[in-house]
Amino acid sequence: MHDLPTEPVQTSLGTASLRRDPGAPNRVTLLLGSTESSHLDLEDPGYLEFEYMQQMAVLLDASRPAGPVRALHLGGAGCAFPRALEARRPGSTQLAVEIDKVLAALVRQWFDLPRAPRLRIRTGDARAVTAAQRPASWEVVVRDVFAHAEVPRHVRTLEAAAEVRRALVPGGLYLVNLTDHPPLYKARAEVATLQEVFADVQLVADPAILRGRRYGNVVLAASDVPLPVTAVERGLRRLPLPVRLLHGAELDSFRGTVPPVRDDPGPGTEGPDRPGPDAAPPATNPAPPAAEAVPPGR
Repeated sequence: MHDLPTEPVQTSLGTASLRRDPGAPNRVTLLLGSTESSHLDLEDPGYLEFEYMQQMAVLLDASRPAGPVRALHLGGAGCAFPRALEARRPGSTQLAVEIDKVLAALVRQWFDLPRAPRLRIRTGDARAVTAAQRPASWEVVVRDVFAHAEVPRHVRTLEAAAEVRRALVPGGLYLVNLTDHPPLYKARAEVATLQEVFADVQLVADPAILRGRRYGNVVLAASDVPLPVTAVERGLRRLPLPVRLLHGAELDSFRGTVPPVRDDPGPGTEGPDRPGPDAAPPATNPAPPAAEAVPPGR
């Protein structure tokens, strides 16, 4: 194992630093600037610390229960999820897209990542790389793209989602990580956008986030075939902290009348990140009362 730096390191777009877990010295968190970006167990590649990654793993396992997969990861950082996927599904073929060229090289040095062709890391913009993929070339696409703690608009549009669907095989799975504040307008707009492109969409989040009580991660799953519900709910119940699954009519109610996000919203329309007068989210939330255990925000 390479020695890990104890001071911030300059990358192409900022700084990267590593923070050891005092209670578990084999675990390390990658910070980009001051933002927690990835968490890895240096001895257990299959370990996932971040709750949203645990939720993504449940959605993936329910949709594609066993065996290697071909996965495209939009957003690389420390490659914690691709590393875990390789450990849990040996033989998988993966491509991670990271816009920061220096960071992509550093994580190869710092962490025991699978080598090509099991895991390739390509430097580039997530949207541009997606558009360049051959049709039906990936079974899973994972979007975990952030710039200064925000998801860039150009990867959240209807046109971007259509490019992902084109890159997916029939029955493929699109997994999305986003963060949002009350009243969760961005999450509602993402649901609206994916529902325009895919036949089925699911949402997973902490109940407190869904009630509009705090900022946090929201995970979406989308496919052109019906997504499993029972298997997802069973897997979510096994997670350390409680989460809610919204689908079908509940998800439609959550979306309300919020419109999809488009590359060009057109003249006279509201911006993509705030509701217009006719696109206000519902006053009440469909999530019923549940346990109040709230994990730390990621």
